[in-house]
Amino acid sequence: MARVNVEGVIDHLSSDMRRALEDAVRRQIPDAEFNRSALFREFKRAVCRKCSTWERVPDRLIRDKRKRGLNRG
Repeated sequence: MARVNVEGVIDHLSSDMRRALEDAVRRQIPDAEFNRSALFREFKRAVCRKCSTWERVPDRLIRDKRKRGLNRG
């Protein structure tokens, strides 16, 4: 099992995740009015409260390009 820093992953993917979260909310609640940045900030806080700082994930979900032939997925 590999360990990932959940907040680090969210931060790394923040621009794409922010847009995806906004799109999902707008599809489910078309008339919703919200600040995209504030929504993402609250989402990130909620994830960080629910998850440990370092979460274990199955090795099959991790691809390490430094180790060829391992963890192919």
